[in-house]
This record gives sequence, structure tokens and C-alpha cells, in this order.
Amino acid sequence: MKLCLLFLLSLIILLSSSTTHSLKCTSQTFTNNKLYKNCTDLPTLGSYLHYTHDADESTLSVVFSAPPAKPDGWIAWGINPNGTGMVGTQALIAFKKSNGKITVKPYNLVSYGQIVQTKLSFDVSDTAAEYSDGVMRIFATWELPENTTVINQVWQVGASVDDEVPAKHAFDPVNLNSKGELKLNETSAASPSPSPSSSDDDSAGKEDKNESSRIGGIRFGLYLAVLFSVFGFLSL
Repeated sequence: MKLCLLFLLSLIILLSSSTTHSLKCTSQTFTNNKLYKNCTDLPTLGSYLHYTHDADESTLSVVFSAPPAKPDGWIAWGINPNGTGMVGTQALIAFKKSNGKITVKPYNLVSYGQIVQTKLSFDVSDTAAEYSDGVMRIFATWELPENTTVINQVWQVGASVDDEVPAKHAFDPVNLNSKGELKLNETSAASPSPSPSSSDDDSAGKEDKNESSRIGGIRFGLYLAVLFSVFGFLSL
């Protein structure tokens, strides 16, 4: 009996994990009316990357999405041209300004204790940022060296901004492991169709809520089925 209950509890956890995963990068849409060819669920910090690599033009268009560590915190995504860690990364950092508007600025991460707002070693265009439903997003197009097939990406989140300067992030394992290679020639899961323009944000939000409700209903039904099975075992 105990083994049966343990199995059913494990099944509940598995179902929860699988339904949660269905809400990952392939279900996300954006307000910039742009379609990205690839998306990936990054392994830490609840973050995602949508991207399109144009090999002919040597450009990489990206959307990085993550919840900041706290509502008034920040998020960052960048490329390290010479290493695999944070130091040396050319990054874009998004945060909320004192007037409440979201901004994105370029930083050279020269050390763990110092960041410098400066022009990046990459040409970056079409930069923008947004913040909704607890998630910040950075939009940008990076110009890469010709024939680039792999980049060292670094991403991060922080809890606070002091005088419009991002404060240090935590040094937990999830923060220290927020880095990795992005192989531009490999195909990841395709991004969804672009969302409506900003004038249709309300309807887009309703669609997102309907999708979440649908998935939540499926999850609830699965839970009920498992719970009825548990009660059936207990009544034996």
C-alpha cells in the first residue's frame, strides 16, 4: 500500500512538472510584431531566449525574458567575446527608471564588483525593453563577426537598482551558472507567431489568460484523476 501511494505521489509531481513545462518558450508571444526562428528555455533563473540568426547579414536578433529577482530589480543578457564567464561580457541590462519607465542600457562587465555603462564592442541596434506580468524582456539585434557559429551567452537577474545603476546580483549557484554556449547553426524549438501590436495588448492579454486557464484546467483534471485513484487504493 505504501509503495502504491508513493508511486501516485510521484505521478502527481511528474504531471505538475510536465504541465508547467508546456508554458515554456514555445507558448510566449511579444508585442513587437516579430517572429523569431528559435527559442530555448535557459536552464536557470526562469529565463528564456528567442532568437533569429541571419548568417548572411551576420546578425543575431534576440528577446531575453526573465523575472527580476524583485519587482524593482533588473535583468541582463550579453555575449562574452573572449571567455565563458561574466567578466568581459558585453551586456544589455533592463531596469525600471525612477519615473517608472523601463529602459535598457549597454554595460561592459569588467569585474564582479564593477560594471561600466559604455558602448559595447558589438554594434547593437533595435534595443527595447518591456515589463509585464512580473517578467522583463530585452529586445535587441547584435551584429556578430562574420562566420560566427557559436557565442558564449551570459544572463542574470538582480534585486535592486541604486540611482539607476544595477546593484550586485546574488551569488547563489543558479546565478553563477547562468552562462553557456549558444550554437547558432542548431535549430531549437520555433517561436510562436508574433502577438498583436501594442494597440491590441488587451486582447492579447485575454488570449494569454485563456491559454493559461486551459492548461490549468487540464492540470486540475489530471490531479483529480490521480486523487480518485488514491482514494480507491485507500478504500481497498
